[in-house]
Amino acid sequence: MRIKTLLSMMLIASAPITGMAQGQAGIKAENLDKSVRPADDFFTFATGGWQKLNPLPAAFSRFGSFDQLQENNNKRINTILTDLLKKQGKEGSVERKLGDFYKLAMDSVRRNKEGVSPVKPLIDEMEGARTLNDLHALQLKYATFGYGIPFEYGFDADEKNAKMNILNISQGGLSLGQKEYYLDNDKATSGIRKAYRQFIADMFRLYGFSDAQAQAKRDAIMRYETMLALLSKSRTELRDVEANYNKMTLGEFKTNYPNIPLEQLANAEGIKSEYIQSMVVGQPAFLAGVDKLAATSNADELRARMEWDVILSSANYLSDNIRAEYFNFFSKTMRGTKVDYPRWKRATQQTESQMGEALGRIYCERYFPASSKKRMEELVKNLQVSLAERIKAQDWMSEATKKAALEKLSTFYVKVGYPNKWKDLSKLTIDPKKSYYENVQNCKKFWAEDAIKEKAGKPVDKDQWLMTPQTVNAYYNPTTNEICFPAGILQYPFFDPKADDAFNYGAIGVVIGHEMTHGFDDQGRHYDKDGNMTDWWTAEDGKNFEARTGKYADFFSAIKVLPDLYANGKLTLGENLADHGGLEVAFNAFMKTPEAKAGKTIMGFTPEQRFFIAYAGVWANNITEAEIRSRVKSDPHSLGEWRVNGALPHINAWYKAFGVKEGDKLFIPESKRLKLW
Repeated sequence: MRIKTLLSMMLIASAPITGMAQGQAGIKAENLDKSVRPADDFFTFATGGWQKLNPLPAAFSRFGSFDQLQENNNKRINTILTDLLKKQGKEGSVERKLGDFYKLAMDSVRRNKEGVSPVKPLIDEMEGARTLNDLHALQLKYATFGYGIPFEYGFDADEKNAKMNILNISQGGLSLGQKEYYLDNDKATSGIRKAYRQFIADMFRLYGFSDAQAQAKRDAIMRYETMLALLSKSRTELRDVEANYNKMTLGEFKTNYPNIPLEQLANAEGIKSEYIQSMVVGQPAFLAGVDKLAATSNADELRARMEWDVILSSANYLSDNIRAEYFNFFSKTMRGTKVDYPRWKRATQQTESQMGEALGRIYCERYFPASSKKRMEELVKNLQVSLAERIKAQDWMSEATKKAALEKLSTFYVKVGYPNKWKDLSKLTIDPKKSYYENVQNCKKFWAEDAIKEKAGKPVDKDQWLMTPQTVNAYYNPTTNEICFPAGILQYPFFDPKADDAFNYGAIGVVIGHEMTHGFDDQGRHYDKDGNMTDWWTAEDGKNFEARTGKYADFFSAIKVLPDLYANGKLTLGENLADHGGLEVAFNAFMKTPEAKAGKTIMGFTPEQRFFIAYAGVWANNITEAEIRSRVKSDPHSLGEWRVNGALPHINAWYKAFGVKEGDKLFIPESKRLKLW
């Protein structure tokens, strides 16, 4: 089952506080570039030194302070796995399964010897299926993996009855991720599309097909995916949560899309028909198009698509030459990365992707004490108080909407560090006698079956985590009204236990406020305190909100990120609003601290100045041009530079802290600044 999950995620989170106001600045002087005026380019002023000290590593298309933390975490996790290899735990134990899987992931000698043999039986089976009926039978046989199925489906919360799970169906089928890669004709995108055509043919050859076969299959795949791109909504259009909610019965689905065998696919996976009598279709027009394509499809085209899904889903678990070809296109060509990650790092990440929570349990035992979790929960409560104050202070919001907003804020479900309960992996089998690819497939099947067992026809489990504890990230989920801060990100540069309040509020404080205000951004505001999609705003307040945020989208869309490329303010609107809210809420909370009131200068900077420098430091990074282009097409977050230089000019306190005035490059007249929180 291909699982679709609605998340409003944030690429930053917060960190545990073991001691505040130590009197030492968390800011590092060497990370600054004082030759640049903060009022002209605050990003370079606050991070220019870091950029010079941390040139872009060859294995990265973007490397920032955020990525440094991820690198440190990778080493910690790899230490856990290496230790497990040495000890070889008891047969059937989680430790043994982790160790056996990691050993398979590291054994490139065996994989190079095996070549494509682990996947050859499946490819041969598809080649032997000569008719559409034969191929459809294989799709049912391997329904868990969705070969040749151009849409995603799985159980998740019913957004208008958020306590219950329901089958959700959404668009898919684009190997390049976004429709623009197939349709845009600028030089950079055209180059990627040309390289993709070559990549498809090269991969088919590596899997044993002749030149003529590879070219024919390439042409079939390009034709089909281009048609899907024409049918697909853009990432920006997909931000309209109301448009993505189209409830229908199974009978209506069959009538609307007679050529899509949804019930047969679901049954083949072990999903009983009784659990899909009602469903939510995200993009009906897309499915209508897919239905028409299915009616005119031929066996050669469908077979090529199914085999292409097999190739893409297996490439990272086979021989080095296949992995290299995959890397050369998806990382080197599309993102500008020069070299692949070392084998140990790839093996670590792949182990995490299949048994991440089990690793997370060991990680938290070693690196995240309960005291840190408790302190973090206390800090979240402090920021909730600050956001409540900001909501009450808004003159554009009516008392009725304020009341509902405060109720939603007070019922946030806060998750910090690690889950209260852990997944049972006793039925997951890792067999060292089988190939690495076969074990990965077994893991995928285990997790698909687990999702069906836990969700089909069941209430939503609010204790379920959507990230592993060691993940360097955080999220807000609107249907459970929860904010989650995994243990993995609860470290410097988001938090420094020896640093002053200015640093910690500027870093983690903004992050916590950011996640909270996601509940009131252009998407989150459509969900009430119980997670149900409903309009709890007055009509006038809704208009006031859209009038303000529309100008913010326009502001970011006018930013030139490259000489020939503008940012996408509509795609990044939710994250930009959350950055703005996080800054306002955290600064409001910080100004109540004794340190802020004392006004002590450290390193030549006032408390207010240190707050904003700490915020900017989180986004220090170096990045390739190709990665910039990729992120502008696909990432709902603004680029690091503009999370600083785009966000701060809308914060009045920043102007006061640094004496920014008319004539300075970042100056925006107060009448044109975003006034929301």
